[in-house]
Amino acid sequence: MERSSRMKGRNMRSRGEQIPSKTEKLYLKREIGLFSAVSLIAGTMIGSGIFMSPQWVLYYVGSPGASLMIWTACGVLSMLGALSYAELGTVIKESGGEYIYILRNVGSFPAFLLACSSIMVTKPASIAAISLGFAEYVVASFYQDCPPPQVVLKCTAAACILVLALINCLNVRLATSIMNIFTTAKLIVLLVIIAGGMALLAKGNTQVFHNAFENTVTGFGPVGVAFYQGLWSYDGWNNLNSVTEELKNPEVNLPRALMIAIPLVTCVYLLVNISYFTILTPAELLSSDAVAISWGVKVLGTWTWIISLGVAFSTFGSANGTSFSGGRVCYVAAREGHLPDILSMAHVTRLTPAPALIFTSVISLIMIIPSDFNSIINFFSFTAWLYYATTIAGLLLLKIKKPEIPRPYKVPIIIPVLLLLASIYLVLAPIIFSPRLEYLYVVLFLLGGSILYIPVVRYKWSPKVFRSITLHLQLLLEVAPADKNL
Repeated sequence: MERSSRMKGRNMRSRGEQIPSKTEKLYLKREIGLFSAVSLIAGTMIGSGIFMSPQWVLYYVGSPGASLMIWTACGVLSMLGALSYAELGTVIKESGGEYIYILRNVGSFPAFLLACSSIMVTKPASIAAISLGFAEYVVASFYQDCPPPQVVLKCTAAACILVLALINCLNVRLATSIMNIFTTAKLIVLLVIIAGGMALLAKGNTQVFHNAFENTVTGFGPVGVAFYQGLWSYDGWNNLNSVTEELKNPEVNLPRALMIAIPLVTCVYLLVNISYFTILTPAELLSSDAVAISWGVKVLGTWTWIISLGVAFSTFGSANGTSFSGGRVCYVAAREGHLPDILSMAHVTRLTPAPALIFTSVISLIMIIPSDFNSIINFFSFTAWLYYATTIAGLLLLKIKKPEIPRPYKVPIIIPVLLLLASIYLVLAPIIFSPRLEYLYVVLFLLGGSILYIPVVRYKWSPKVFRSITLHLQLLLEVAPADKNL
């Protein structure tokens, strides 16, 4: 490792670049302030979901009234999760989100399984799904009279992932600036949708709300799957915990950003859904593949392109936030010895976890090939809530076993208890009442991870060829091992 670092240093000095000295530690800098933290949370949460998931939430629960109740409950559930994560993030001030919390509170084996599933499934699936949403809205204007070809959609989504990988590898400030700009842009578009709906609602266009709960579907399974679709739109509430080491003054800014961003997003989502139901009948909403565009056609007419452009901005910004945090989870897991060493390294001048970001992007590209939007959401949500439950269980263990630990922020114990019960419900309900092949894939994947754990982590199996590959990649990518920024 030292030899590769010295060789890299000579190469870079010959180009006149500034590199860390031998005594200077390499770590990711704290460059995320409160505004950027709020943008990371809100910007990641507000992506393709609010423009596509309303159709599926309505499909599973059957009525506008029940649909709005699901959206409200999803916001409350996300807020409970955020409050619990605020305590975890101010006690364990390391990046990595669920992975690092499970590692510290529950143990190495479940943390390794999370690392494998998060890096190979959940984060790439999320990036792939959001990028497919981006592609649908970008391509839609070129295929107004017919559905766009799948190859065009997937090539556009792939281009989105590649551009995001480049941005995040180049500079942290560039990535956070893009988050800030795109979060502002998407909020403006959503305010346009809200204003249009409220204007017609004030004029008496309230027919859909007269029998708001007519045709409501009840049952353990349908409600659970509807929650999956709604919670997909709220995904991202936990992203700030993945980058704690890059957050300025995390003891203050972490809980503050969570408490600003999530209520803001919940209110926006409810008002946008009310606007959809004001303009579109349930039948029109169910038949639309792009709800926001259908809304725009009826309200804005020839100006509908504004909605298309805004949704493209929204999904691109959300994919950027997910890519930003997903790369950090991969980086931290490798730093803890659960993934190859090369993924734990940072670029020596740009100070970004470039290998981890590149790896996550490659897996995301693979995931857009066989999957459609709906199956990706189900696959992602089931796995994610399995680990949310484990993380919250770890918080409860921490509260019970180590009550003496100083806590800058402390959540009442009833909140993680309620969240744990909700998480268990969200994991079991779809399996019992709506079994799908995706859930079997998750089980098989976890079994595969269990087999790898013993040789790779327990006995630290590392063939010499791996060390040779690491050395050559380190020289090629100009990266070096990075320390924790605590």
